Amino acid sequence: QLVESGGGLVQAGGSLRLSCVASGRTLDRDVLGWFRQAPEKAREFVAAISGTGGITKYSDSVKGRFTISRDNAKNTVYLQMNSLKPADTAIYYCAADRDRTYVSVYASNYDYWGQGTQVTVSS
Repeated sequence: QLVESGGGLVQAGGSLRLSCVASGRTLDRDVLGWFRQAPEKAREFVAAISGTGGITKYSDSVKGRFTISRDNAKNTVYLQMNSLKPADTAIYYCAADRDRTYVSVYASNYDYWGQGTQVTVSS
């Protein structure tokens, strides 16, 4: 089970840090990703990180503003979000891919999902 936290309401230009903790299983070999879904829009890739943390990928819309990291000892993945914009408003989901060693940007490749945490950025 994956459980996200850290969402909330923030003004444009502000920051939030999302966390995702796994229970019942370890994540140290999984590729971990963050996706988001805004109202009436499809779920989109945000960022992902390899099992060792050595490889990261970001969508163009968040590159330079968001940072994904992981702490395998704590079974946790983080998403530091800076310079937030109203367009970042969405439900953010963490996900785990157990089958691949490369970092995928496709939601269909991820096997386990959290319930999501709401991020709202006001203008």
